[in-house]
Amino acid sequence: MLQRLEHFQQSSKDWLLGGDFGQLNQLTEQLYLELSERSRQGIAPKVLIAERSPVKFLAGFIAASAASCPVFLSNPYWVQQEWQQVFKIVRPDLVLGYGDWELEIKNYYPNSPQVVNPNWLMIPTGGSSGNICFAIHTWETLTASVAGFQQYFQLQEINSFCTLPLYHVSGLMQFMRSFTTNGKLVIQQLDSAFSDIEFSNFFISLVPTQLQRLLEKPNTAKWLSKFKVVLLGGAPAWQELVDKAKQYKINLALTYGMTETASGIAILKPENFLSGNNSCGQILPHSQVTICNDRGEKLAQNQVGNITINSQSLALGYYPNLFKNKENFRLDDLGFIDSRGFLNLVGRSSNKIITGGENVYPIEVESAIRGTNLVADVCVIGVSDRLWGQIVTAIYVENEQRVSVAKLQSAIADKLSKYKQPKHWIAVEHIPRNAQGKINYEQIKAIAKEHLKISF
Repeated sequence: MLQRLEHFQQSSKDWLLGGDFGQLNQLTEQLYLELSERSRQGIAPKVLIAERSPVKFLAGFIAASAASCPVFLSNPYWVQQEWQQVFKIVRPDLVLGYGDWELEIKNYYPNSPQVVNPNWLMIPTGGSSGNICFAIHTWETLTASVAGFQQYFQLQEINSFCTLPLYHVSGLMQFMRSFTTNGKLVIQQLDSAFSDIEFSNFFISLVPTQLQRLLEKPNTAKWLSKFKVVLLGGAPAWQELVDKAKQYKINLALTYGMTETASGIAILKPENFLSGNNSCGQILPHSQVTICNDRGEKLAQNQVGNITINSQSLALGYYPNLFKNKENFRLDDLGFIDSRGFLNLVGRSSNKIITGGENVYPIEVESAIRGTNLVADVCVIGVSDRLWGQIVTAIYVENEQRVSVAKLQSAIADKLSKYKQPKHWIAVEHIPRNAQGKINYEQIKAIAKEHLKISF
């Protein structure tokens, strides 16, 4: 573990751009010595990192992992109810940082009887329900993801321009790629002045809502087009958005991955995207993906089924429990692999709507509605119905000008079969999403229940 600290100490001073490397170095060494001393006195403390400052976050992460302490990453902007949930799960010995509880560096459950593997690195994930849990990773699973990424793009050094939170896997892996390949790391907010660097040598990772914001203005769209690769993930991208990215000749790389796989396991290279391919891309070298039916049998090319993963970067489980069958990690996501080896995402099995015996996938309906340019955001779900089983329902945010339901229905009439067209339309001020753009379906159901006076 000490080699991680030595690697950091040997890194170039200009490795970190947009942050104080001197402060990072000082804080890391100071914290490493403190944590190492605690470990020598007994069990390695469970460290919960809740830092808002990127420099302090990185110091905590590097020092704690180098000192062989179990590390839990956390969102410093969680509210009290979420902190209560996290503290009940983790029972941390030491908390670093300031959250909404104004946490200081102090003990919480000193010498907790719950012993944790010192090599574990816990990354928070919420899923569609919003309940917090932690995917168990190790330095080895994270570096396996880096190696696959590095091989896929045929690079020695990976330079990352990070605008995403470091406690989230999409931000953490940008640090890991730069740190372990001796690349450079820029940490900067999208709304701040852009750094004077050679963007053509950098990867930038965005979620769809960030990309949409950048493409709204020609100057920021032009800036984005300078990057070597623009990785897009976190949530499904809609057709209008990717079409606009093509217009600006953005080197977009659609990705498929999750916290459990330490970020992307399938990536669409920019040259494929710009030539008209809108799939999730090809599988990275460190992972294998098969498409299976309900019985777990492997399906042929172009057949839709559950996506099943076997990857060197796959998490060990959800804290504190390990996966029983890590070799074949079956997802709720539905997709298919085409004849050229590209992974195509269809939707989620749990989100599939069955209406009158017909299957409807929300992604297709949402894409058609977005394509009308009449809504700013939309989410499609199925609500219970005695006659049809489920009824397709659209919860949407109007554009700046008000739009009637009749106009929306008319705009999609020739884009979707009649059974796929929403029967219920609910206008709201905003769609509940997290920082990465993922929809909170529990809140969506609550909205539908309130407006339609139904139960799920």
